[in-house]
Amino acid sequence: MPPATDAASLDAAIRAARTTHARLAVTLDGAPLAGREVVVAQRDHAFLFGCTGFEQIPLANGEPVTMPAESPEVAELWLDLFNFATLPFYWGRFEPVRGRPDTERLRNAARWFRERGCAVKGHPLAWHTVTADWLLDLSNAEIAEAQVARIRRDLTDFSGLIGMWDVINEVVIMPVFDKYGNGITRLCRDIGRIPMIRMVFDAAREADPTATLLLNDFDMSAAYECLIEGVLEAGVRIDALGLQSHMHQGYWGEEKTLDVIERFSRYGLPLHFTETTLVSGHLMPPEIVDLNDYQIDEWPTTPEGEARQADEITRHYKTLLGHPSVQAITYWDFSDGGWLGAPAGLVRADGTPKPSYQALHDLIKGEWWLSPTTLTTDAAGKAEITGWPGTYEITAAGRSATFTLPATGETTIAL
Repeated sequence: MPPATDAASLDAAIRAARTTHARLAVTLDGAPLAGREVVVAQRDHAFLFGCTGFEQIPLANGEPVTMPAESPEVAELWLDLFNFATLPFYWGRFEPVRGRPDTERLRNAARWFRERGCAVKGHPLAWHTVTADWLLDLSNAEIAEAQVARIRRDLTDFSGLIGMWDVINEVVIMPVFDKYGNGITRLCRDIGRIPMIRMVFDAAREADPTATLLLNDFDMSAAYECLIEGVLEAGVRIDALGLQSHMHQGYWGEEKTLDVIERFSRYGLPLHFTETTLVSGHLMPPEIVDLNDYQIDEWPTTPEGEARQADEITRHYKTLLGHPSVQAITYWDFSDGGWLGAPAGLVRADGTPKPSYQALHDLIKGEWWLSPTTLTTDAAGKAEITGWPGTYEITAAGRSATFTLPATGETTIAL
């Protein structure tokens, strides 16, 4: 049966695939709490609704606010929507001088998000872009040694704070990248894509066996499929596949998005849409091949573009939630003026939320959320709810308890 694409069918498919029916068996001091009102309220999603957390790094470190995107008010908007943050570990910025990584600032940022109930991912551990210039002074063997050492150090330093990593980024293009010289491309060209992936995944797995490790790419062509197949056939363990969806040149549409999901879900691995972007200004010209080549002085948001962005973000997120293989979505970026200076944020440069922010909030904390709900237990102290997998709180008889609603379709929970 083909996946649903019309709005009503898709909403029904999402609820059928993503919600759990639970029978709550409530007791008080060991006896069934019979015929009493109980209030059940959702506190968090199990699904990872994420966004870049780059703008919150100064706030987490008590640094002066230099722009609205770094303000506490914008951070509150972020926290009211998302439960999953991506922090930047671009080697050239994280450790521009060898032996002097920016560990403490990033640890403070990771701790700031964790204290507010958010999962955290590091991005990326290995990439040929924004990598350390000092690698060019090393031999290929020394670059490999430095790369492995960097992974072991950072996973150890962030153990307990960051439990997920984009281990290596954009390997399809890595050995043929020719925009500028860099040590990672040189090494990958020398040893090959799959040995490169094995090397960095082995190092990450050894440093933190509990971490979720991703292979991430922007190339949604058959080339990425061939790479994945080669990696899996080589016995390299990948925990999830990262799929980028930067739509600066226009919304993919439901058909293309579903095609991408179907092609990459066949490997049986969780899919993370790691970098999702929709602009609220003019679209990037279609002839641009490398998005980084589009450099303009100003790229303003417009009322018409904001209305389009709100509609497209609703359609895109519903399409993703409609497929059970998708387990995480990260929006890129939260505020305008981030990557490429694009008006891609959910919040304008002045810190005010766009219609897309409200549209996404209406989904994550509206359609896909169980607001405080009053139930009455039966004579055996039981009540039933249907909700979204995640963390819940139940309050009754002046007491409260938390429980987790699993993604099992139906379950019984004793409280």
